[in-house]
Amino acid sequence: MRVLIYDTNADFYAAELSKAAPEAEYLTAVSLDEAMGKTDGVEVLIALAPRATPALLAALPALKWIQALTTGIDNLMGQKGLAITNCHGIHGPQMSELCVLLMLASARNFPRIQANQRLAVWDRWPQPLLQSKTACIVGVGAIAEHLAGLLNAFGMRVTGVTSRAAVPGFAQVFPRSDIRDAVGEADFVVVLTPYSQATHHIIDAELLRAMGPQTHLINLARGGCVDEEAVAKAVERNAIAGAALDVFAQEPLPADSALWATPNLIITPHLGGFSDVYHEQALPTVIANMTAYLAGGIEALPERMDQ
Repeated sequence: MRVLIYDTNADFYAAELSKAAPEAEYLTAVSLDEAMGKTDGVEVLIALAPRATPALLAALPALKWIQALTTGIDNLMGQKGLAITNCHGIHGPQMSELCVLLMLASARNFPRIQANQRLAVWDRWPQPLLQSKTACIVGVGAIAEHLAGLLNAFGMRVTGVTSRAAVPGFAQVFPRSDIRDAVGEADFVVVLTPYSQATHHIIDAELLRAMGPQTHLINLARGGCVDEEAVAKAVERNAIAGAALDVFAQEPLPADSALWATPNLIITPHLGGFSDVYHEQALPTVIANMTAYLAGGIEALPERMDQ
């Protein structure tokens, strides 16, 4: 059985899989051109979901299973006749650390500090603490639970918007119907909900009006979860204290987007899921799924996303 691994760390995955599941032949590629030259007889593709392009999939007629190295598989949904698994549950550390970074940077106006450094300006102002502040997390899953642990360590009160009745580490949870009350009392609103039609623009102009002038908005979910134009307007008129966006409706964010120059709005280029040890974090999932597949085919794969 032939497995194509298309990733910058393809050799690492191939070496580890060869030891853990030696029954398969592992082909490696670090570029699309290289991957396109190794498609013959491949029935398993291991790659970041966005790299599984229509052209690559069309060149894999024997393909049965895609192991995405990402959590998000938006571009793969709707594929017929393919089993799809992802690497959910591994992103808690990097997503949480980026969230804390953005919360501190927005609250303390770190861009202003950096601008002053470039101008050699010595300017001081009281620095807000996270301690005793309320963070409301919209969308409570594994990442949110990991984040809550860090925020509790800062002495914050953590609330969530979720259908779950209670969640460890959360002082209070609100149903979706009470989201206005949840964000209205928050100093930070962190968006972590999966994107769907039900969560499209879950943060819209109306909900932004429910937030207070002390509130900082952090979006680490998907660009479509937030009305970016409404956020920019809310920040510009000081209706909310600031915002930090890591994800956008169009990525890369166009150079002519007005968001780049919006005061009190921090932009990061979809860094949330990245880490310097990502291949090590993803490996246990990949090995477990490959072992299951070799033992029983696609029917043996746990937690398939195509069903």
